[in-house]
Amino acid sequence: MDLRQLEYVVALADEQQFTRAAAVCRVSQSGLSAAIRNLEDELGTPLFTRTTRRVDTTDAGLALLPFARATLAQAAAGRDAVVRATHSLSGRLHVGAEQCLGIVDVPPLLERFHRRYPLVDINFTQAGSHDLVSQIRAGDLDIAFVATTEHLATAQSVELGRRPVVLLVPPGHPLGVAASVEWAQLRDHEFIDFRESWGVRSLNDAACSARGVSRRVRCTVDDIHTLLDLIHRGLGIALVPQHVAEKPQAAGLTAVHLPGESTPEWVVSVVSANQADASAARLLELLDPPKSQPQVTPEPAVLRAGGA
Repeated sequence: MDLRQLEYVVALADEQQFTRAAAVCRVSQSGLSAAIRNLEDELGTPLFTRTTRRVDTTDAGLALLPFARATLAQAAAGRDAVVRATHSLSGRLHVGAEQCLGIVDVPPLLERFHRRYPLVDINFTQAGSHDLVSQIRAGDLDIAFVATTEHLATAQSVELGRRPVVLLVPPGHPLGVAASVEWAQLRDHEFIDFRESWGVRSLNDAACSARGVSRRVRCTVDDIHTLLDLIHRGLGIALVPQHVAEKPQAAGLTAVHLPGESTPEWVVSVVSANQADASAARLLELLDPPKSQPQVTPEPAVLRAGGA
């Protein structure tokens, strides 16, 4: 049993799907599967049950999971302690992020950075992606985690991952009875969406405009949980990144596929100023090396139990 195998166990338990877990771990699906099988052979019991649609954690896997998480946390803390003892870094780091990016969890990343470099003063800003890119270009931020591909030409950017956009509708909505919808079916429906500073808003506007869909945005929000609450209350439908439809607060809503050949992709990147200082570079070192992430399209279903 090694740390890499434990990392795979945690990722597979969280994602409940080999393709997504492999993407999270930046490893091939066959490599992750083989490592899990080897660990199961070593322990003499299955840790997961596999079906064509999902992976469930067995009782043995659930028993191992807290120890796996604790071991990985201790290993990370040990590495951080070594870095802290052998490197001195001070100054100020200005970081920004859009809310609920899914592909990267920014608060734990900042926590780990703070443990490694306690003398660095971290200033954190949460805002829409377009506002964050503007702050990068103006020199007000050193680094930002954004969900847009627009206006990045003057900044350094690295893609971290992508997810398809899905249609999210309230219970009983007529668009929720089919596995997928055509773009033309979205006409004349009222929408809930984010303010123009959010990357997903411009992505949705461009996708609808390109397909001749004129839509009315009835409610404009700056918070994902408010958007989900308004959908629950029947005030509109929404085009959201896949991971938003999997949140616990979306339980009971219906996620519907858009046409596969024209489904917009929501892209998360980390951007930094061209002259970013050493603190920004050290923060980037705590991210796994980015690799191409396969598109994952969920099975259409009413979301009765959400994921994190």
